[in-house]
Amino acid sequence: MPPAEQDDPIRRYYATDRNLRILEETYAKYCVPRTDFAAWTLDTIDWTGDEVVLDIGAGIGSHYSRLIKAQPEVEYYAVDLSPNLLYKHPCAAERLAFGDALVLPYADDSFDVVMANHVLYHLADIDTCLAEIKRVLKPDGRVLASTDSLHTTPELQVLIRRAMVLLSENGAQVQPLSLPCHAFALENGTRILARHFYAVVRHDLPRQLVFDAVEPALEYLESMRDLRQHDLPDDVSWDDMMLIMQQQMSQLLQLLGTLEINIACGALVASDRGGFINEFVQRDQASVPQ
Repeated sequence: MPPAEQDDPIRRYYATDRNLRILEETYAKYCVPRTDFAAWTLDTIDWTGDEVVLDIGAGIGSHYSRLIKAQPEVEYYAVDLSPNLLYKHPCAAERLAFGDALVLPYADDSFDVVMANHVLYHLADIDTCLAEIKRVLKPDGRVLASTDSLHTTPELQVLIRRAMVLLSENGAQVQPLSLPCHAFALENGTRILARHFYAVVRHDLPRQLVFDAVEPALEYLESMRDLRQHDLPDDVSWDDMMLIMQQQMSQLLQLLGTLEINIACGALVASDRGGFINEFVQRDQASVPQ
């Protein structure tokens, strides 16, 4: 979901659902083991089935479809700043809101679960968003936030940097590109959530993308253009970089037979006294002398 303070690259990335579709189709076809990441993310929470849920940055509703299938009685609401994506969301229109994650259009203590999946790293002010999430969350509510690891796609990062070194006048002095998730990844996201919530649990899902042809690997990388090309050195164009990437990937496929890229992502669940932490909080409070 593009936030109110988004820059143009993020706005372009979410202008249509094309990039999201490419990612979903790539993971569905080339990921090993074959895991439905949205369903896996939802399974990191123990559901009772009667929760009131807010989905921030819901996009085209990938998590909604899995959630309603598994928990048909939940009361689901969603907010996003991309009307083009919300238009394709399968939930009833009255449950969808065009709104800003930094100023949520909901009353205090409204939700049992707030989801912010692969969205927080796009925000200009993550702490303001988390304060808003805490405001609309019930005291025993839970936050579910999926994101990538800072160590995801290392093979791809090496190839990108090698392409930049070859193309830039600065050569080996070129710095690696930062990942889109650097502001809120599994590693620092745990600490960021801990500034707002009593307990945070991290769930990791390591996988691989295994390509047997160069075209789908290039399409996967091309889908990230809007999020990454502005970080390239001034004397390196995205198109030139993609040409070098095609050459490198083709050589690796010819040599190894497959192109394997390790992906590391997961989910963070946070709460003050809900779900997994409730028993501990009750025991801790009972041990305090009156």
